[in-house]
Amino acid sequence: MTEGGRPIAVLHGPNLNMLGRRSSEHYGTLTLAELEEQVRRWAAERGMLASCFQTNHEGEFLEHVHGIAGSVDGAVVNPGAWTHYQWSIRDALELLEAPFVEVHLSDIEAREPHRRASVIRDVAAGAVWGKGPEGYRDALDLLAEVIGP
Repeated sequence: MTEGGRPIAVLHGPNLNMLGRRSSEHYGTLTLAELEEQVRRWAAERGMLASCFQTNHEGEFLEHVHGIAGSVDGAVVNPGAWTHYQWSIRDALELLEAPFVEVHLSDIEAREPHRRASVIRDVAAGAVWGKGPEGYRDALDLLAEVIGP
C-alpha cells in the first residue's frame, strides 16, 4: 500500500465542473471542489488515497487515463454525457489495468431515454446512480470490495 492509502483515481467528465450551478434537482448543490473534498475523506476512511481529475475535453480525458494506467488500484468514474455514446472513453477505461465503478449523481434510469444507455457499464466492476453525492461513497465501497484491503 502507498503511503496514505491505496491509490485510486476519481475521474469526472464534461460539465461536472459546473456542479453547484446545474439543476439542483438532478445534481444537488455541492460544487465539484466540495464533492471531491468529500470523496477524498471517504476514500481515506477506506484506506484509499484518491486523486481527482475533471475535464470537458475528450482527448485530455483519454490522455489522463492512459497516463495513470498501471499506477492506480482502481477508479471511480463519472463520465457525464460521455457515458451514453463515447466508445473511446470505454476503450481507455479498458486499458486502465484496474477495476472501476461507474457513478452518476442523478437517477439516469428515471430521466430521458438517451441517458439510460451506458457504453461502459458492462466493463465496469459496478455502477451507482441516483444517490447524489452519497453515490460516491457507495461507489468507493464497491471498489473496496473489488480491490480488497
